[in-house]
Amino acid sequence: LGTLSLHLRSRAREETSINMAKSIMSDEGADAFIFITAIIGVIFAWFQYKLVARVSLTGGQNTLTNSGLDTSKLIVIYDAIRDGADSFLRAEYTICAYFIAAFGIIVLLMTSYVEKEFHIDQGGLTAISFVAGGITSIISGLIGMKVAVFANARTTVMAAGPNPWTDAFNTAFRAGSVMGFSLCGLSMLVLYILAHLFAVHFKDWDVIGANGEANKDALHLMEALAGYGLGGSSIALFGRVGGGIYTKAADVGADLAGKVVAGIPEDDPRNPAVVADLVGDNVGDCSARGADLFESIAAEVISAMILGATMAKKANIPDSTGFIMFPLVVHALDCLVSAAGIMSVGEKPSLNPNGGRKEDPYEVLKGGYAVAMGLSVVGFGIATRVMLYVEDAPSAWFHFFGCGMIGTASAYAFVFIAQYYTDYKYPPVRVIAEASTTGHGTNIIAGVGVGMESTAAPVICISAAIVSAYWFGQTSGLTDKSTGEPTGGLFGTAVATMGMLSTAAYVLTMDVFGPIADNAGGIVEMSDQPESVRECTDALDAVGNTTKATTKGYAIGSAALASFLLFSAYMDEVEAFTGKPFKQVDIAVPEVFVAGLLGSMIVYLFTAFACTAVGRSAQEVVTEVRRQFAERPGIMSREEKPDYGRCVSIVARSALREMIKPGVLAVGAPVAVGVAFRLIGRATGQELLGARAVAGMLMFATVAGILMALFLNTAGGAWDNAKKYVETGAHGGKNSEAHKAAVTGDTVGDPFKDTAGPSIHVLIKMLATITLVMAPMFLD
Repeated sequence: LGTLSLHLRSRAREETSINMAKSIMSDEGADAFIFITAIIGVIFAWFQYKLVARVSLTGGQNTLTNSGLDTSKLIVIYDAIRDGADSFLRAEYTICAYFIAAFGIIVLLMTSYVEKEFHIDQGGLTAISFVAGGITSIISGLIGMKVAVFANARTTVMAAGPNPWTDAFNTAFRAGSVMGFSLCGLSMLVLYILAHLFAVHFKDWDVIGANGEANKDALHLMEALAGYGLGGSSIALFGRVGGGIYTKAADVGADLAGKVVAGIPEDDPRNPAVVADLVGDNVGDCSARGADLFESIAAEVISAMILGATMAKKANIPDSTGFIMFPLVVHALDCLVSAAGIMSVGEKPSLNPNGGRKEDPYEVLKGGYAVAMGLSVVGFGIATRVMLYVEDAPSAWFHFFGCGMIGTASAYAFVFIAQYYTDYKYPPVRVIAEASTTGHGTNIIAGVGVGMESTAAPVICISAAIVSAYWFGQTSGLTDKSTGEPTGGLFGTAVATMGMLSTAAYVLTMDVFGPIADNAGGIVEMSDQPESVRECTDALDAVGNTTKATTKGYAIGSAALASFLLFSAYMDEVEAFTGKPFKQVDIAVPEVFVAGLLGSMIVYLFTAFACTAVGRSAQEVVTEVRRQFAERPGIMSREEKPDYGRCVSIVARSALREMIKPGVLAVGAPVAVGVAFRLIGRATGQELLGARAVAGMLMFATVAGILMALFLNTAGGAWDNAKKYVETGAHGGKNSEAHKAAVTGDTVGDPFKDTAGPSIHVLIKMLATITLVMAPMFLD
């Protein structure tokens, strides 16, 4: 009796604490938590911005280091970079605004057809959601560019101070956190506001109404929110392709014009393409990454909300709010745990007086990431227990917690795999550097080999994550009340994706750190700072190359899981529209197989468009640089100043022209495939052939896109750091034959890692999102 009494008291305390947590995470409590945490994320970004702003560029001394650095040349360069980035983004986003307006009308018309009737309210809200997603993506890109331009010159100032390693590192890192937190907070806030505004029209969040039947209002609300992801994907694709073409055309042109044509460093002030190169770092690596990561968060949160609503409907869960709101709560937790991870980094990195490093800055970054990840595990467990607890399946929440941990472990695995293949401390990059000693060809062969090998481990990791998360969810105890079959598998993969993205703000901070450090190094070279300053920024730039590669691997992994979710959401939507089972796609049907081949072709054709665009634009830059050197010989003797603006305008015009073709391909191809095969199905009497063909196209495009993106990102990063490794003095150091071969590999890898590769994971999510929104067009 005594033991039973203790047990009952323990259960009572447990139930009391659970009830308290549930009251906090009730509908109103979850709303307040999401809203307040989003505001906290924006406030934290502002706090970090003010810390960076304490570094002054206007006087001979800065307020943190009192370095006495002469900033007159630096300010001139800073102004040129800012003006170039502003003008390009103004032109690019003007084109994007026209696209939003034109395509928004198409979205309005196509999504107004619901259940064989025309409902302008449904289409109108989806179009509003689409426009909101596009505008938020533009704002995210502008924040990324403004923060990067603001911080790169200040990082240069700190690198010239008495404690350069610590101060320069922390300036770049804090600037990265400004973008990470403002973007995560903004995306969550806008989606939260949209969902509640739409709920005014659709009335009820619960997918099961008071009469026990499916509440169509809630399902239509989810479908309208899908437009938000489509708007974000569209602008992210244009931003990633346009910015990628700009940054790599300028980079390749500056590399070839400087090191090959004139035998000077790429960032030498005598190089006419150098300002275009520095502008490109901001509009390509930072602005485009901002829009890209916003799109990732939006698409994955919305797909998880849709799958949560669908599962709750099938399982007949009376209160489905927790399953719908869970993705937003996880991203609210992301702001808190990532802030703790950033605060844990502190003032650690430093240099000994003799030049030896006390701490590896990449290990410091990983330490902060480990803190954020550890806290996210705790928060994730609490959120799943409180929001995903179902009385009919009391252990379901624990299964979903396990799914989240699978995603978290996969994220850490992606970071390690990408580091292994792109950091010159490990064998793959050193193999490429050693191959450079025997010529340019062997460097290229080694890089291609490393890139292809690097696809194996991430694919195995993605495969294990999808299958294990699916079965963890499938064994949760939730069943389809109409068939009695398990129904939690797809939502389990959605929760795994949420687990992977539970530290997105910290990952984005690491990503933006790289281009800021790279830009700071270029400013050091252009403003003729001492070699010791360049040594500090070069070391941080090498770390930045690794962080960029790791975050690209992270982005590809999350894109793979998200594409699977979006594909599943598309299948569910077709079934909901037609009222007929749509669970499987038979690729033995010739038309479906052909559509799959077309999907794979889209990936390769898109990659070709992106890479050849960089090549053509770089040729224009090299031609212009050669013309200036020939017509103005005083440039080399420093008697004349190069015309930097001419190269900036050439690259900007070229990027804006070249980004149209791959963008139109991504938007138009899935619609063309679906409509064409729908007409073929009507002519041949094959039911739902358009919908099945689009599903086949999505499957093949996703598989081909994941492999292609992994290859391009890793090969490009490995080539880049192989060059950096040679420049540390290995194999003869700078200006050796090995260095020349390494420069060739880096040049080939530039459009791989910064244009085509990062664009492809946006492409595969764009294809999935556009088919989800446009599904009615493909139906009989």
